[in-house]
Amino acid sequence: MATWLITGANRGIGLELCRQLADRGHAVIAVCRSASPELEALGARGVRLETAVELTDPIALEALSARLAGQVLAGAILNAGILAADGLEDLEAGSIRRQFEVNALAPLLLAQALLPNLAAGSKLALITSRMGSIDDSTSGGYYGYRMSKVALNMAGRSLAVDLRPRGIAVAILHPGMVATRMVGFSGIPPAQAAQGLLERIEALNLASSGCFWHANGEPLAW
Repeated sequence: MATWLITGANRGIGLELCRQLADRGHAVIAVCRSASPELEALGARGVRLETAVELTDPIALEALSARLAGQVLAGAILNAGILAADGLEDLEAGSIRRQFEVNALAPLLLAQALLPNLAAGSKLALITSRMGSIDDSTSGGYYGYRMSKVALNMAGRSLAVDLRPRGIAVAILHPGMVATRMVGFSGIPPAQAAQGLLERIEALNLASSGCFWHANGEPLAW
């Protein structure tokens, strides 16, 4: 039985990733700040809940790493993120800084913390956004979110280089426009997005490590 770790597991895409991996017979470690009733129901099915984990807190990361000592992961899907609709007329430095911390720095530091749990053949997936594509940015706005996702993409690219000698492949994945709370429930169902993401992760290997993909299989421009 393979074990997968998922962040942002209490709702939306993260919850669906947990559900679908559990349905496939995998062990799942679901990481979040607070559990939802839906996630708690998965806990009754054997999904291990790691709650009260603030991924931007170094002490919380250290404690999580200690609890995971000796646990080999087939993969980790770093999905947690936030979005603020900051435009040019209402830029707020604290909001932008917070998005960088949650969307870019926290996944990188968690990836570092998980290195003892990843072996040759393990996979690391970063859930990013097409809004992190510089080439695709044609509508403006969302400064903090766009900038933080560009930073996450660069982190993923560098992780792919650094982890290749260890035999660990890295996926940089856009789930599509998904009907979650973060975007006002407009878009495709989370179950559909999760299925596409898992297909991309299943196909991931060292040859495709570090590439930027849509969940539907479309390669995306940087």
